[in-house]
Amino acid sequence: MKKPVKIWLSIGVAAILAGSVYYGVNKSQADIVTVQTGKVIRQDLTATVTASGEIRPRNYVNIGANVMGRLTEILVKEGDRVTKGQLLAKLESVQAGADVNAQLANLSAAQAEVTGAEAALKAADESLRTLKASVDRARAELQRANLDFERSQQLYAERLIAKQEFDLRRAQAEAAAATLREAEARLAQAEAQRMQTAASLASAQKRVAQIQASLVRVKDVLNKHLATSPIDGIVTNLPVRVGETVVPGIQNSPASLIMTIADMSLITAEVKVDEADIVSIQNGQIADITIDALPNRTFKGHVIEIGNTAILRSTGLAASQSAISSQEAKDFKVVIALDNPPPEIRPGLSCTAKITTATRSNVLSIPIQALTVRQKGDLLPKPKKGVQAAAATDPAKQKELSEEVQGVFVVQDGKAVFRKVDTGITGATYIELLGGLKEGDEIITGSYRVIRTLRNETRVKIDNRTETSKAL
Repeated sequence: MKKPVKIWLSIGVAAILAGSVYYGVNKSQADIVTVQTGKVIRQDLTATVTASGEIRPRNYVNIGANVMGRLTEILVKEGDRVTKGQLLAKLESVQAGADVNAQLANLSAAQAEVTGAEAALKAADESLRTLKASVDRARAELQRANLDFERSQQLYAERLIAKQEFDLRRAQAEAAAATLREAEARLAQAEAQRMQTAASLASAQKRVAQIQASLVRVKDVLNKHLATSPIDGIVTNLPVRVGETVVPGIQNSPASLIMTIADMSLITAEVKVDEADIVSIQNGQIADITIDALPNRTFKGHVIEIGNTAILRSTGLAASQSAISSQEAKDFKVVIALDNPPPEIRPGLSCTAKITTATRSNVLSIPIQALTVRQKGDLLPKPKKGVQAAAATDPAKQKELSEEVQGVFVVQDGKAVFRKVDTGITGATYIELLGGLKEGDEIITGSYRVIRTLRNETRVKIDNRTETSKAL
């Protein structure tokens, strides 16, 4: 055999041997999956719920129009601080003012009438006292004259006085009786006049009361032309101008709103929390609030109100107000009071709240991405054909095998072994481990595609290099 042929034959045999070795190695590693791993560690965990919304005062009042009219004067401007009862704006009130003035004039006249009637009644009382004294005096004079007449009768019968004196005593008694009757008649007349005067006084007093009631009514009408502040606060919205006409009773209409007064003593962040997170929110939980207009600053607060009505995310309306059943995402309103709001804060600013719902100290934890779900049937050894056929025809067995189990893959003897775990609160990147593993256990944390498709008892190869180091 020629030498070149031998050389080429040797090269061919070497190539065949190398290919065989390469094929054997690749075949032996074909079922090995490359994974990234991490450890079960102890650390402090904090569970939070993040929601966005806007800054609002806890208490605010929309000052609306009570009557239709033209604005003649606005006494404040947006941003002014006002006190309770302060006059804010005036509406045209010519007719209402005239009605008040007319009732005031009527009241003055009626009060003067009452004063005159009271003076007349007082004079009548004085006259009655004088006439009663006259009646008493006349009655005393009649009694004395009757006594004198009785004595004169006895003396005349005994012939001790002359008939002339007897007749004089009788005439005096008759005159005294006449004087008493006259005094009594004058007294009765005065009493009748007093009753008439008292009736006039009562009528005048009723007229005063009636006019006062009418005055209250027209003053109330006049006051409806004046806008006053019901609370202490700041003017946060002033959408109207002098000369514009405002209309009462039209809800959410720009023409019915004069201004908004906000009580800035308690500032809140009103946020919308997803329905999946609302069950973990409780009153009193602390929160960190960031405001878009005030970057690089975080404000502390606490939850003071949790809404009970779901709000449709697409419309912003309560789900109970929707005419049709909707399966779309819903939110719940949560109100957070800011503990120390900055002076430059304004209602309506966009904000984000991070509410702390739970904290755990020095607990076992694992990366969230390591957690996965498998069906029970995927975790069992592959059954024989006969057993597999029997299980396929048993509904109860099928249901049991299709149940999902939460767990992680642990690296054990070069294989990925599925372990069922119990979890607690969820932090930013780690989740609390309640059972199933111990501290220091090595678990598979990536990649996401590997964890999603990894099967139990699969052989694995650990490669924890970063993407940068791999590229180098």
